Amino acid sequence: MEDLTASTVVVTGASSGVGRAAAVDFARRGWRVALVGRDHDRLDSAYSLVRDHATGPEPIQVRADFASFDSVREAALELAKLDRIDVLANNAGVVTSRRQTTVDGHELTIQTNHLSPFLLTTLLKDQFPAGGRIISTASMAHSWGMLRPDDLDRTRGPWSAWLTYGASKAANILFAAEAARRWPDLLSFSFHPGVIRSNFGTPLAKLFFQIAPGLSTPEQGADTLVYLATAPGESLVNGAYYAERKVLRPKAYLVDEEFAARFWAASERAVEN
Repeated sequence: MEDLTASTVVVTGASSGVGRAAAVDFARRGWRVALVGRDHDRLDSAYSLVRDHATGPEPIQVRADFASFDSVREAALELAKLDRIDVLANNAGVVTSRRQTTVDGHELTIQTNHLSPFLLTTLLKDQFPAGGRIISTASMAHSWGMLRPDDLDRTRGPWSAWLTYGASKAANILFAAEAARRWPDLLSFSFHPGVIRSNFGTPLAKLFFQIAPGLSTPEQGADTLVYLATAPGESLVNGAYYAERKVLRPKAYLVDEEFAARFWAASERAVEN
């Protein structure tokens, strides 16, 4: 691993689960950690935990509600005050039991899981030094829902919570690959953290994630994220999708460069409002 103790990492979705576990790991390594979360109380709790484990600079916390582009833009202004961002971990995510529309007019899952991270990353791009890294938390669920650039909000046909979530995770993989092509001075990856014991998802899913045997801990889920942030760049495959520190091939349409270009253009249009 490289000696990156002077590095700065921004972790979204840092209030719990994989994001919080990763933030603690980075703090233990001496990194400056910026935690981004929506809920004040949970963000405060995560901040206290990370501060207690910090061996380097004092962490910072920034509130952002990814259901609002205005909130994302405000958070970006705060994060831009950092002198540099070496790693941005786009980890915030949601799955809902019913279709919801944000104040920006988008389906909540696709905005929270893709459009807002897309917006935040593009707003912060100039804060990255050469070799800076963007890491997106995707999922094997990307195989469940087909991503449609001409219908990101999934307005055609019946709505399904998990198919929509799967499409948003496909968007994470596609974003990571296309960012690597468009921004060759940076490193960009996506990864599957495993099936994590957590309080994530619909009410039924939350019950499953809390009681099912054999699930991974948040710390185990954060392992690949931290690996992608700290491993020597030359040992990694830029733009790739990882699981358990290994490169995996996602669904075939997600490696189609023409499809990725249409998806990127659709994402740009979606965040303009």
